[in-house]
Amino acid sequence: MISITDLSFAYPGSSFRLRVESLTVAAGQSLALLGPSGVGKTTLLRLMTGLLQPHTGEVKLGAVSLSRLNETDRRAFRLSDVGLVFQDFALLDYLTVEENILLPQRFRKEHSNAVTLQAVRGLAERLEIDKHWGKLAGQLSQGERQRVAIARALAHRPRFLFTDEPTASLDAVRREVVMDLLQDYIHENQACLIMVTHDTELISRFPIHAKVEDYTS
Repeated sequence: MISITDLSFAYPGSSFRLRVESLTVAAGQSLALLGPSGVGKTTLLRLMTGLLQPHTGEVKLGAVSLSRLNETDRRAFRLSDVGLVFQDFALLDYLTVEENILLPQRFRKEHSNAVTLQAVRGLAERLEIDKHWGKLAGQLSQGERQRVAIARALAHRPRFLFTDEPTASLDAVRREVVMDLLQDYIHENQACLIMVTHDTELISRFPIHAKVEDYTS
């Protein structure tokens, strides 16, 4: 479960304020963070993953309170339990598709085995990027890069999945492929999915919505 309690945050020198009294997402559930550009959706996502620290309050992922971990332990926790899809994809252009997808595993100093590679190959096939397996990320289109980022986020089977506009560079058909994959994953693994989006066509996919402008001033 993901839970937020009495959270507050402000950027230094800015009038922006974010306050969340309570927000909960149970295992197997998905939450859409909605709102126009600039309202604070990505800020809230970064607070929920420990990439930003709140001024007050608590974010818990399962039994782990992120504010009680130091920076090194938060990073280790993200590598083991969190899948992240950044809005800019955060791929390394000089690595291949395979190397980018398996990068979190390398950071955890784990060796790829046949089972892992088979699972990752399955993700690549479902996302229709398997034909680019040995290609450098810098040679891919925006939509291909986005799907590589999604495969990387899922490859280590995280309990918590956070995605920032993960369908923004995709056509309608591939958007449905990605949404089916993400929602199948959380149901099969009893994981939690948080998605930042401004795409109103996706709202029906989410039983829980949060309008981020309701939390900001």
